[in-house]
Amino acid sequence: MQTASAIDMRNLCKTYRGNGAPAVDRFSLTVPEGSVFGLLGPNGAGKTTLVHILCGLRTFDAGEVTVCSLPLRRRLKEIKPLIGVVPQDIALYPALTAGENLHIFGRILGLRGAALENRIRELLAFFGLEACRHRRVEHCSGGMKRRLNLIAGLLHRPRILFLDEPTAGVDVQSRRLILDNLKCIHRDGSTIVYTSHDMEEAGSLCTQVAFIDRGRLVCRGVPAELIRAAEGCDSLEALYLQLTGTKRRDNG
Repeated sequence: MQTASAIDMRNLCKTYRGNGAPAVDRFSLTVPEGSVFGLLGPNGAGKTTLVHILCGLRTFDAGEVTVCSLPLRRRLKEIKPLIGVVPQDIALYPALTAGENLHIFGRILGLRGAALENRIRELLAFFGLEACRHRRVEHCSGGMKRRLNLIAGLLHRPRILFLDEPTAGVDVQSRRLILDNLKCIHRDGSTIVYTSHDMEEAGSLCTQVAFIDRGRLVCRGVPAELIRAAEGCDSLEALYLQLTGTKRRDNG
């Protein structure tokens, strides 16, 4: 039986004004429903542009995109409540407490009253943050901020969760807690679209990955199967370097 798709992109194109080369170049990809899907590639490969398009933050020049079986161009207003976005930068108000931040984001997402309060309590407990509810965010550790950032994107139980470097800059314990919790969220049925430069983490978390370079799809598949099929590769990082090269890229 064929798995339903959470996201379907067909011949997607995007060129920024003033740039000769497209950021996304005739890109086609299907993200299966219920997967943890890794978008992997070097700086400037087009990952961020793709995620911004899928979240409705950027327009695209040509192609077709459906999210949760809804056409993105025509049904964006219906799509937005179905997705959660957790950016790499901490998107919290530092002078407010953790609880105050979550109440603000919950109300933005349409939650109110007891439903919002219960959801905040549930997620603070799930991420081990009950004790910092009344602490101002500016006084929280990096790991606490990262977990609160993630909670803000989960409050409304999104069907698709977009994560950009969700463990960047955190300690080992916080990283392990975040990854374990993401696996639980996935088991509960959410689709997760994940971008990272940490190939070991991607290999352990993702059920499928796609390698992107210069706006084009290089290859996709199950991490272990891609490694086995590649000559001379014993890890996802080795495959990544084989596909995208070893030269450092500082753009984007």
